[in-house]
Formats: sequence, structure tokens, C-alpha cells
Amino acid sequence: MKKTVLSNLSKVVLAGSLAVLCSCAAPNGYDGYMTRDYTIKGIHYQPMSVDEALHFEEYGIASWYNESSFLGLKRGNTSLGEKVMPWHVIAAHKTLPLPCRIKVTNLENGKSLKLRVNDRGPFIEGRIIDLSPRGAKKLGFKDEGIVNSKIEVLSVGDGKYKRTAKRKKFLWIF
Repeated sequence: MKKTVLSNLSKVVLAGSLAVLCSCAAPNGYDGYMTRDYTIKGIHYQPMSVDEALHFEEYGIASWYNESSFLGLKRGNTSLGEKVMPWHVIAAHKTLPLPCRIKVTNLENGKSLKLRVNDRGPFIEGRIIDLSPRGAKKLGFKDEGIVNSKIEVLSVGDGKYKRTAKRKKFLWIF
């Protein structure tokens, strides 16, 4: 009888430990990539799949935003639950899987920047991406607020979940 009680107790402890480990492995409700749909201001958004995103390119208006408050001293939170400050180089996009790495090019001055997308937005019609203040400064449009830009996805995911587009192999026959 004692053996049964102990084995049941050990099963409960083991199950609890596994639950804690699983919650650490997939923080904030996503397992590698955040692609779940969401609704903001009555508009429904369906993020693209990882495979779609790997070949994604977009042209449009880029703007910048600041998740921090109280003169930049209080940290903001992204959609992934990450803490951010104004000097981080990050971005927000409505439908790319989170997280992903992209290259943003300012089409007016030719400057480009590689950065990590870890938030949702911009939720202003006509804009395709929001950059952190430092990202906007590096691209040369912080004072203007918006700029014509091009986005190219470099990779999707972090760590063991990171995926990049497969390069086409050419067979050269001489």
C-alpha cells in the first residue's frame, strides 16, 4: 500500500515538473513561432505561415514607434512578452510570424538595416512596418516620421527554430 501511495505521489511530482519545463520551453504561449490570428480595433489579422514568410518581400510606408513610457525609462512589452527600450533595434509587423529577421531598406536614401521583428503593428492604415526609434534613426527617417521602404525576410524563428529560405541550386554543364 505504501509503495502505491509513493508511486502515485512521484507521478504527480514528475507531471508537475514536466509542466514547468514545458512552460519554460515555450514562453508566452508560442512554440517556436507566433502565427496565431488576432483582432485589433475590430480588424482580424491572420499571420502568414513560416513557409510563406521565408520568401516574403513588401514595399510601403515605414514609420517608427516607442513601446517605452515615462521618457523612455519604463520598459515596454512586445507581443512576444519581451521587454524593450528605445535603443533596441526591433520592429513590428502585422502578419509576419514572430520572431523573424528582416532587412529594411529606406528607398529614399538607400540605407538598409537588418533587425528582428518581435511585435505586432503598425495599426495605422497604409503603413507596413513600425521600427524602434533607434532603427528609424539608423535608416535616416526619425525626424520625418515615415519613409518609403522595402522589407525582405531573412529568417524566421530563433535558436533551434530558426529557418531560412533554401537557395536554388544551379547545375552548370560545360
